[in-house]
Amino acid sequence: MDLGELAERERGILALERRGFSGPGAKERAIREELGLAPVRYYQLLNALLDDPRALATDPVTVNRLRRIRESRRTER
Repeated sequence: MDLGELAERERGILALERRGFSGPGAKERAIREELGLAPVRYYQLLNALLDDPRALATDPVTVNRLRRIRESRRTER
């Protein structure tokens, strides 16, 4: 894999984050069905992805939005 590109699973995570989900549990179901991941593992990977410069280069709008959400949650604690 080229160091400048994200793996398919990483691109899938970003694609899932771009979507809106209707009801409770819909996102977790999509995580399991589409990516084959447990939600806990998904969020671990997503959190690491937000610090990856390749993710920022691939999808700056989504990554910056998620970084802002993460930062606001950290300051609430």
